[in-house]
Amino acid sequence: MNTNAGFKIHYTDDPVSLGRMAGEQAAAVIKQAIAKQGTASIILATGTSQFETLNRLIAEPDIDWTKVTMFHLDEYIGLSITAKASFRKYLKERVLDKVPALQKVHLINGENDPVEECKMLSAALAKHLIDVALVGIGENGHLAFNDPPADFETLDAYIIVQLDEACRKQQFNEGWFTSMEQVPKQAISMSIQQIMKAKAIICSVPDGRKAEAVRNCLEEPISNLYPASILRKHADCSLYLDKKAASLLGNSK
Repeated sequence: MNTNAGFKIHYTDDPVSLGRMAGEQAAAVIKQAIAKQGTASIILATGTSQFETLNRLIAEPDIDWTKVTMFHLDEYIGLSITAKASFRKYLKERVLDKVPALQKVHLINGENDPVEECKMLSAALAKHLIDVALVGIGENGHLAFNDPPADFETLDAYIIVQLDEACRKQQFNEGWFTSMEQVPKQAISMSIQQIMKAKAIICSVPDGRKAEAVRNCLEEPISNLYPASILRKHADCSLYLDKKAASLLGNSK
């Protein structure tokens, strides 16, 4: 497996222990950034893979959330914030409503003109160096909503993407939508290059549904056909896998 020395894999027994370890590491990075520079800038992901990680992060004591600026990875185009699948709704209910008010929150509004929203978010993000990004890996190997074949080259911070069938099926099967027809076909996503700019990346991947994607991203050549494989090039990336997610690994385990 061709990786940077800073790419580390952590194996856990179950999603709860995975979330505990990932959340504790994220909290430590945030507290260290605040202690060193007075503020911290973070990227939060959504979806079922982040449930336990975010639960542990917000339970961690002594984080001064008033010194934290948050960006998030992706959002469906055209989806209301009141919809069950809205990532803005997810972050509001699971994080923002449960911690003190952050210094600044940059949520992606998929109801705005997507081109203008990308420009606005990109301009805001250009003012920050991200201390830690929390991410996951999709069943099709995507990173954020960068489905295969992902754009590894664009330097734009946020881009408009087409969601492939496998990605949309995952969202439906996880219960976020009541039919495939309801799953949007487009989204705004943080780009691969922008995610890789984060000083540290913490990737949480529970569940056997992700086992094939995990194997491909770790054991196949780094390729835009396996978007999350790019994480192996990052200088400080921690990948947390539970037993089921790691069940198909051979050479990399």
